[in-house]
Amino acid sequence: MNADMKPLTGERLDQLQKRFEAKPVNTLAMNAVTTSGINSVARNYDRARRLQRRFSVSVDNGEATNQNRSGRCWLFSSLNVARFEAKKNLNLDSFEFSQNYAMYWDKLERINYFLRDVAALILAGEPADSQLMLHLLSDVMGDGGQWTMAMNVYKKYGAVPKDFFPETASSTNTGEMNTQLRRLLHTAVAHMYADPSAIDDVVETTVEAGHRILTIHLGEPPKSFDWEWTDKDGNFHRDGDITPVEFWDKYVGSAHLEEYVCLVDDPRVEHAKGKMIGIEHLGNVVGGDATEYLNVPTQFMKDCVRRILCELGMPAWFGADCHPMMDRTNGAWATDLFEYGSVYDVDFDMDKEARVRYADSAMNHAMAFVGVDVADDGTTSNRWRVENSWGCKVADKGYFTMSDDWFSEYVYEVAVPRSMLPAEYQSALNEPATMLPAWDPMGALA
Repeated sequence: MNADMKPLTGERLDQLQKRFEAKPVNTLAMNAVTTSGINSVARNYDRARRLQRRFSVSVDNGEATNQNRSGRCWLFSSLNVARFEAKKNLNLDSFEFSQNYAMYWDKLERINYFLRDVAALILAGEPADSQLMLHLLSDVMGDGGQWTMAMNVYKKYGAVPKDFFPETASSTNTGEMNTQLRRLLHTAVAHMYADPSAIDDVVETTVEAGHRILTIHLGEPPKSFDWEWTDKDGNFHRDGDITPVEFWDKYVGSAHLEEYVCLVDDPRVEHAKGKMIGIEHLGNVVGGDATEYLNVPTQFMKDCVRRILCELGMPAWFGADCHPMMDRTNGAWATDLFEYGSVYDVDFDMDKEARVRYADSAMNHAMAFVGVDVADDGTTSNRWRVENSWGCKVADKGYFTMSDDWFSEYVYEVAVPRSMLPAEYQSALNEPATMLPAWDPMGALA
């Protein structure tokens, strides 16, 4: 043990207890929190009642979807944006894409991406116990992803209506399937290190095994399907035999989602605004678009989202740290929605940059903006309406309300049309990205 480290002595523990008991408010807080829980005690009643669910612009998307016990929010939210366009083109009030179909192909592609990435590292002499290798091994086969990764899947494999590839026991609860896939890939890496000359064979047999496992858990995805529907005016339509790629191109292609750009707010001072950043070893489809972002001020992100909602009349995909200051039951986010510091007598004073730098905050959930309350000046926002993927039994039938200050502090990424960028940002897209290590917080997956 480090000689400078001091143990907690009995004398120190007695001192802590006496100081706690010396303030009656501590006992009051203990009684309340042990009975009701910290969120019930710390909830700012006045702030909660003032966070209204009224919006000057709303493009609500119908019944909220439900990712259940999976981490597929990035696929749900991107498909929620896509279904808005599909519903318009199909003249439907209700429609949902198969999230299981998208996950199937993402998982299979990610198996191939991981194996070939690791194979190259092994052949280049990367030690098995290096920080990079340990990170890649620990992080493999989760459910999370990014907008660009979702577009890689849709561009290559298209999408299908949910009826043609419905949910399964494993798509709604991915834990056991992911455990088996992770074990498969760990075994493959062990074999690669044991015999580097057999790497190619290991990759091929493992991809085949991964395909087999995924098909057993998720089903066999359709190569084509007979698409028929009755629109909201009662008119019957038949589109014959159509492939998933043809379906995506025909009914979603008009939105040009594949051309969107990912904007991020990396608040760390060493990462300049207006510059591209990327994450090493982060991707899913070999040969697909790289996972890179344009680092911009939060206000510019807000301006773009407001334009998407107000001018295009479309939802807007985003990624955030959803946990801080969240009232899940009532569907609300605001920076002062809970007064934890007052209950604990602690000053939680980190700003956004410090929270990122010291591992207190990172993107972990993706959703879609579907509304905004624009202030009278027409350029600022009071609050935002959010389509989540946690089902209809929480919030306002699955829709959440976000204060504008919460957007500033906890939203990290939005996907926007490239055409909305000014000339200097357009030019920046063509510059080489500053690549950050695989474990950088900007590489966190929703």
